[in-house]
Amino acid sequence: MRIRPRAAVWPATIAGTLVAIAATVAHAEARLPNVLLIVAEDLSPRIGSFGDPVAITPHIDALATQGVRYPNTFTAAGVCAPSRAALITGMHPISIGASHMRTSSRPEGRYLTVLPPEVRPLPEILRAHRVHTINFAKHDYQFAMPIGAGPPTMWDEDLSMGDVSQRSSNQPFFEMVNLAVTHESGVFTPLGSWPNSFIHLAMQLARFYQFGGSITTAGSVSPNDVVLPPYYPDVPAVREDLATYYDNIAYMDQQVGELLAKLEADGLAESTIVVWTTDHGDGLPRAKRELYDSGLRVPMIVRWPEALRPKGAVPGSVDERLVSFVDLAPQILEWMGIAAPANFHGQAFAGPDAPKRSAIFAQRDRIDAVRDRQRAMRDARFKYIRSWAPELPGGHALAFRDNQRGVRAMRALYEEGKLDPVQRLWFEPVKEERLYDLESDPFEVRDVSGDPRYAADLSRMRGALETWLTRVGDLMDAPEDEIAERFWPGGDQPETANPTFSERRGSVTIRSATPGAAIDYRSGDQQFWTLYTEPFAAKPGQGIEARAVRYGYAESNITHFKIR
Repeated sequence: MRIRPRAAVWPATIAGTLVAIAATVAHAEARLPNVLLIVAEDLSPRIGSFGDPVAITPHIDALATQGVRYPNTFTAAGVCAPSRAALITGMHPISIGASHMRTSSRPEGRYLTVLPPEVRPLPEILRAHRVHTINFAKHDYQFAMPIGAGPPTMWDEDLSMGDVSQRSSNQPFFEMVNLAVTHESGVFTPLGSWPNSFIHLAMQLARFYQFGGSITTAGSVSPNDVVLPPYYPDVPAVREDLATYYDNIAYMDQQVGELLAKLEADGLAESTIVVWTTDHGDGLPRAKRELYDSGLRVPMIVRWPEALRPKGAVPGSVDERLVSFVDLAPQILEWMGIAAPANFHGQAFAGPDAPKRSAIFAQRDRIDAVRDRQRAMRDARFKYIRSWAPELPGGHALAFRDNQRGVRAMRALYEEGKLDPVQRLWFEPVKEERLYDLESDPFEVRDVSGDPRYAADLSRMRGALETWLTRVGDLMDAPEDEIAERFWPGGDQPETANPTFSERRGSVTIRSATPGAAIDYRSGDQQFWTLYTEPFAAKPGQGIEARAVRYGYAESNITHFKIR
């Protein structure tokens, strides 16, 4: 069926979006599992089952008892668009020109990352293997706009567009659901520029529509109950922001509970692997956008149905291995029985024989209007950060972030000389190199790069980062103007060449002259599109239409063909 008005989708509960087609399709006999990937926004491990005593997260905690917790999971960037680019491509953003935040809102003129011709995002690979792909609420992976139309060849159903289709009987699905209520804008007060005020209002309306209740920010966590890290001053604005944040986490936990209940009610729980995680660390000062653990470390839980659970994945257990966000795509492909492309930087992590990482890597480049370039490496004990703009403090002015009362209060105290030495660090220039001993300094407030006792560790980490940069390739060492011009010459979005058809003895071939273009087609009276992967049979008189898109380019026109 087709839902015409977008408003018909919006007021429904989040759980109502969970494979809307599932109620009419039995899936118990499928040979491959389904995968439900739930991604909350802007959230470090502030979850009860990850050791947070303040968090109100009963549904996620229950999920943890049924699955495996991965407490050492790290994103490839401390901010959403580059992080999501890594998740969806299995590649580090610096290697594909996707590390600036964000390409589509660049102050000097927007552009989109144009993926290399050989790079295929996870959902398209799955579609090519007849897995039904579904997205809810957000794209934001640099080669598409954050909200709205995602590349049509990636998703069978893109529910932010309001289309709902039906998968074939016993066809496995991959669904990615974004839960936005923990986004940093959820603690904004309605102030500042119109977009920021609008985002704050939208977050509150989201609560109303998803739960049918009050849109007030008042909740169950008192500012007196929150625990402050040493880099935060103990002032009301900071405590109030953090308490509001915990209330938003409680709302998100309810959404997770709804999704899981819907999965159970539709008879899909015993055939679906559930992954719950977040897109990067806290949307709070000295966390989001940073390469500290507070910006990169995220909670992750994987729950397998009993019949699909790998050896060693004991319900309620904890796996301490290092996991990078670039590992998610190859792991999901492995669950689906699909080999990962050679260009992937990640590796599967959940099987009994999965190799263990020795380190994770991350990057930071332009943040909104502020230019920067940092790279980080982390192993089980140390964090090494290299900066190419050491004069830039992390706590610089930033229009969007400065809507938080806590950020403004901290900066005012810094300017008045009222912060202690640890709290001042975020507002002061960084060094070219920083090294933190996480064993004795988990908050990363004591740089030991100048300590002779750590000279060997500093040299080892520096060398490992340089080796990694050479291996993956760092396109971001070029000025962004050059990158944008390479992707969109003259500032104009290139257009994907229209598909062309050829037919021989009833077999139809579709091509686009644009290298790397993906193609969708449909024929006869079909309502929904199929990803083109190889020539297919057609009958005389049958009409076929096709569209093509190279990721980062404008979509082609729809072209038509009739079999003779």
